[in-house]
Amino acid sequence: MRIPAHSVCTAVRDDIVAGVHERGSRLTEEVLARRYGVSRVPVREALRTLEAEGFVVTRRHAGACVAEPTEQEAADVLEMRSLLEPLGAARAAQRRTEAHLKVLRGLVRLGQERARTGNGADLRSLGGWFHETLAQASGSPSLTLMLTQLRHKIAWMYVAQAPPSPVDSWAEHGAIVDAVARGDGERARALTALHTERTTRAHRLRLSGAADRVRTSQHAVNTSGPRY
Repeated sequence: MRIPAHSVCTAVRDDIVAGVHERGSRLTEEVLARRYGVSRVPVREALRTLEAEGFVVTRRHAGACVAEPTEQEAADVLEMRSLLEPLGAARAAQRRTEAHLKVLRGLVRLGQERARTGNGADLRSLGGWFHETLAQASGSPSLTLMLTQLRHKIAWMYVAQAPPSPVDSWAEHGAIVDAVARGDGERARALTALHTERTTRAHRLRLSGAADRVRTSQHAVNTSGPRY
């Protein structure tokens, strides 16, 4: 059975973000095909997609390599998120469905419970699901895709430190959902802008080097779908 290129793309991207494929390292089709247990065709398609996303560059005499973002490029990524996430929240206030609200409220309840009890192991993934769902509620596939790519890049370029007060952070999430539920686009935009500004300060630029490199054993492609 042919493995879809998007599954290979997800696996390679996840490994780039985790540091398995180091910045500046070569990405040869043959080696990647062996690593992920696929043919070279989906690997080739995945590398083209990742180059368009900015994770991969093609260099003369070297071929595909993991990109090496500059500090300015990393700063630009955070700035773009600070502009687009409030826009997504404002759109969500006008376009969300009851299904979106149900998921958002469920995530807020779970996040607030975890924050109050001090069980923070799941808070980062819950936060990711919250912002992904909020983006989807905007009703704009293009905006959702851009925000998803920005989250991947931020995870690659930065170390996100835990918020000093998870309870306050999830209270902000709850306030955003309340504004979205009321259809108050301007308040949803303003609250999200403040939340994004606060969380941006908790990001520390990830420097390349041995301390940041993560080694994992070879594994097969996870074909269950994209991971966030």
